[in-house]
Amino acid sequence: MSVELKFAWLVGVLIGVLPMTLSARDADRRESELLVFAAASLTDVLEEIGREYQSQANVRVTFSFAASSALARQIEAGARAHVFFSADQQWMDYLQAKGLIDASSRRDVVANRLVLVVPEDSTLELKIAPNFPLARALGKRRLATGDPDIVPAGRYARSALMALGVWKDVENRLVRAENVRTALAFIARGESPLGIVYETDALVEKRVRILDVFPVATHPPIVYPVATAAKAGVQARAFVHFLAGAQAQAIFERYGFRSTQ
Repeated sequence: MSVELKFAWLVGVLIGVLPMTLSARDADRRESELLVFAAASLTDVLEEIGREYQSQANVRVTFSFAASSALARQIEAGARAHVFFSADQQWMDYLQAKGLIDASSRRDVVANRLVLVVPEDSTLELKIAPNFPLARALGKRRLATGDPDIVPAGRYARSALMALGVWKDVENRLVRAENVRTALAFIARGESPLGIVYETDALVEKRVRILDVFPVATHPPIVYPVATAAKAGVQARAFVHFLAGAQAQAIFERYGFRSTQ
């Protein structure tokens, strides 16, 4: 074989090997990065848990926070999340029915409570009870919560208000926020005199005050399930396992989340 032919053969081999090498490197890089789609109400606690996990594992964790409904739709549309952490069972069920999560990895991680809140400087006092005067307390203004048609917090709120007999008084007087943290912001800024959010949201926002907690019997249990995406790797499963472990559970508890037991 001539020198020219040997050189050409060597170049061909290298050209063939290079894409495989790059592909392997890309796979290794993807395996060391996790994209977690998580409900907006988990923002603060997951950012701390993510930092703790990164300090122990050679994995970079990135979060995308929004309403569970919006995140589920993004995954359905092809978004390449590794983990989905929902604020309710319904949207997890939705993805599981479509085969977009690994059902064997699914587990309930934490629970929450639903609360009635006002701006921190408000003098309003109101106790939750059947037929309580919610509409009168609003005056001519609106009640802020997640959009009941799509946002889990809003659905819980609607269920509670229906059970208490006051939904029809306020159903046309809602600020239908795109997620629970947006609803919280409306209240914190004083743009709404009253709102319904999760207890953990109210605890991290110093500009709001909790008036009362909705009885658990008035709405479905507020439980947060997590699962890996259908084609996620072992790192995603390891992160889900970490979320259910003692170290992460202690952080959840510090932020006001409750055990599912």
